[in-house]
Formats: sequence, structure tokens, C-alpha cells
Amino acid sequence: MNRQQTEKLWREEKYRVMSHSQKHYNQIRQAMRDQLTYAQIEQLIHAALQQPPTAGSMSNACQHMWGYFRKVATPEEKQTYEQLLHGKDFSTLLYLLQQLANQYNVTYLRESTILQREEQ
Repeated sequence: MNRQQTEKLWREEKYRVMSHSQKHYNQIRQAMRDQLTYAQIEQLIHAALQQPPTAGSMSNACQHMWGYFRKVATPEEKQTYEQLLHGKDFSTLLYLLQQLANQYNVTYLRESTILQREEQ
């Protein structure tokens, strides 16, 4: 696997990893800077996904994704986002973020596995 494929893997898995573990997310970010191989990055991602998501890690990932919509979302969308975040209704919140990614055509998020999982 080449560097481009490794970067694509990380781009797609980044928010899912973040939703499980900020510590692992930081480790993988560093591993990407250190140019570890595709197989090594894949292993680190697998290890990260073994960590159970917490309310804090899920909130963090959702807040990072919300950053793509902060300036374009309607007041109603913002209110819905804040209610779901505050209520820790993460499955509905991920669905909302998926809908917004489609609506506002945010390719980076549309390709993210954390939002694709919700369609299955």
C-alpha cells in the first residue's frame, strides 16, 4: 500500500477513532507524521476501535464534525444539534451530521466511516 492509500484510510477513519479514544487519535496522528506503513496504521486504528466510546469521546468527535457546519447551519439545525449533544443522543446526532454532510455536500465527512456506519 502506498502513502496515498494510508492517508485515505486515516481520512476515512479519523472521526470514528476520535469517537472511541482521543489518546489513540493523537497516537495515530503522530504515526501519520512519522510515516508508518498502511498495515501499521491499520493496526493502530483497530486497537483504537477496541476502546469503548465514552460520552466525552463521542461529544468530542461530534463537536469536531459540527465545525464543518457552524457557519452554514440554520438556527433550527444548530438548536437540534445542541439539544442532541446536550442530551447525549449520539446515534440521532450522528444521523443529523450525516444528513447535514449530504445537504451541504461536505465530501470529507460524507466519506467518513463514522457517518457511513449509520446508513447500514
